Amino acid sequence: MALAKPGTKLTILPCGAMTADLTWLLLAPGRAIRSRQQKAEPPEWVDVPTHCVLVDTPEGRLLWDTSCPPDWEQRWEPTGLHDFFPYDKVSEDEYLHARLQQLGVAPGDIDYVVLSHLHFDHAGNLGLFRDSGATFVVSDVEKEFAFGFDGAFSGAHIKSDYQDVEFRTVSGDTEFLPGVSFIQTPGHTPGSMSLRVDLPESGTMIFTADAVYRGESYGPPSVPAAIVNNLESWYSSVEKLRGIAEETDATMVFGHDPEQIRQLRVAPGVYA
Repeated sequence: MALAKPGTKLTILPCGAMTADLTWLLLAPGRAIRSRQQKAEPPEWVDVPTHCVLVDTPEGRLLWDTSCPPDWEQRWEPTGLHDFFPYDKVSEDEYLHARLQQLGVAPGDIDYVVLSHLHFDHAGNLGLFRDSGATFVVSDVEKEFAFGFDGAFSGAHIKSDYQDVEFRTVSGDTEFLPGVSFIQTPGHTPGSMSLRVDLPESGTMIFTADAVYRGESYGPPSVPAAIVNNLESWYSSVEKLRGIAEETDATMVFGHDPEQIRQLRVAPGVYA
């Protein structure tokens, strides 16, 4: 895999946190999933941080994922997700639009908006970019699944987030820009992807998205979550990522790890 070109830099945008029953993130015997009305009961109710990744390259600026929308409660209420994943630990300056403004980046400055998958907490702010001229990218399998069910939503896919977006699709592991690649990591959803960036100074960074929620999920042994479309595929994807990480000595950034996000160099800091 080619290194990213000189001048490429990567910025992690922390966008606050949802909260949820730990059972959604780490399956364990005897646990029962609870809503926020029951969050005082054991097992613990935990932070589920959300982030996006901005990659500036000589060939264009890429945004990986779009986090949760400010109107989450209204948007999610018909699905019931608002009671199980409330986006209730976020300040006004942590919403994605605010994070971009802090960096002096307007929606029209983004060339590519790439979705790891089309769940509500990753595709929730696509509306920011609908008239921006950006190219929207998702895996072909994810698009087929996300548009293929009947009704307004299925699980954590909410059609109103993405149904009027025209997507460019990718198939298989793909080097999209020099040093910027997408890894097919199905299991969480049929078409989930992870992001690999091979930086000249910082080395390889892999953003797992929901292929791996947390460090405890990664293991070994790997521990699946409650939201898994195909368990066999999920295990295969985790081991695929582990193999790439071992081969490249990659920095692994998990999708929703409350401890790790505090240890990373986040905006306005950069990796180069």
